[in-house]
Amino acid sequence: MEALTAHLSELGHGLVTTVELTVVTTVGAMLLGIVVATLRIAPVPLLRAIGTAYVEVFQNLPLLALLVLFVFALPTIGITFPLFTSAAIVIAVYEGAYLAEAIRAGINTVGVGQAEAARAIGLTFGQSLRHVILPQGLRAVIQPIGNICIALLMNTSLAAAVGVVELTQAANTVNLVEAQPIAVFTGAGLAYMLLALIIGQVTGLLERRLAIVR
Repeated sequence: MEALTAHLSELGHGLVTTVELTVVTTVGAMLLGIVVATLRIAPVPLLRAIGTAYVEVFQNLPLLALLVLFVFALPTIGITFPLFTSAAIVIAVYEGAYLAEAIRAGINTVGVGQAEAARAIGLTFGQSLRHVILPQGLRAVIQPIGNICIALLMNTSLAAAVGVVELTQAANTVNLVEAQPIAVFTGAGLAYMLLALIIGQVTGLLERRLAIVR
């Protein structure tokens, strides 16, 4: 326990970085997910193919490999970003593929009659998507989106491998000093669990409040 209390500032800074990384990547992944899900259901075959390719590529590549490639390979061709920004971009792009599929599943729950009615009153594809289909589709998959956000939270720990000083990296640094891995990493694990529980509670509350009565 002393190993934790003696290094609360380092661990606290790592926890704050983890929360910031989670929030930024969640927003980015949601925006990407909505765009890609839209491409997946677009009436234009080329757009559907682009959306499908995006999902297939990023769902079948390991996140750690993408992080290493982005952080260590791109600088060799003159493309560099701060470590936090690099991690945020890669995780958002990666998780965006999973959120796209969840959102597309939500869109598929919207009755065909809803889209037909939207077209009947003169709405374009974009207008019907924005005003009719997406609002209902997103409300139908709040809990799956919450589960993906929890997975995203856990995946932020991989940013430690490329030098981002988030909670896992901070815990590892403290452990190198104190040599008490059980206490240090148990504390870090409990912090991750608390954050995951918060996400679960928030998404559960949203699901109950925004539930669609059919």
